[in-house]
Amino acid sequence: MKKIILSFVIISSLLAGCATVQSIIKSTFPYTSSLIIPASSKINTTLSATSSASSFDQIFGNQNGTNYIKEVRIASVRLDASNPTNQNLGVFKSVKIFLVNGAGAEVMVASRNDVSENIGNNLVLDIDNSRFVDEYVKGNNLRVRMEYTLRSSLSSDVSVRAAINFNSTPNTN
Repeated sequence: MKKIILSFVIISSLLAGCATVQSIIKSTFPYTSSLIIPASSKINTTLSATSSASSFDQIFGNQNGTNYIKEVRIASVRLDASNPTNQNLGVFKSVKIFLVNGAGAEVMVASRNDVSENIGNNLVLDIDNSRFVDEYVKGNNLRVRMEYTLRSSLSSDVSVRAAINFNSTPNTN
């Protein structure tokens, strides 16, 4: 009886340990980008802003971090007003976020067409995680392009921080 209980405890521990390791390895990692919306932007017109994106690995010098992942998908995309920090993002009528790789290829990863007028200073977008975006994240020149339509005019330039979170699985090759 003791052997059965001991075996059960060992097997349970191994399964729990494997699940923990898998959840650590299959992780979410962010890229951020600061986009400037000029005060001169026209309302009811589709406009665009582009900026480079950086990850935690790039900031701390780990240039090979993307070699250890594969099957990268979008997990979430959030916009935050960063200057002024209290800017209501309800000035946007619609927003689309694109990833652009070093070769200029781009893919839309998130959008919102029905932005509420009183949304506040942050906005969570609807993601499109129907495809892998490895070829964008694994490059060395990832940029974020935001396509937007303003509902109302701006009194000054507005900085918006785009935080794009990715899910991945480990690359065991």
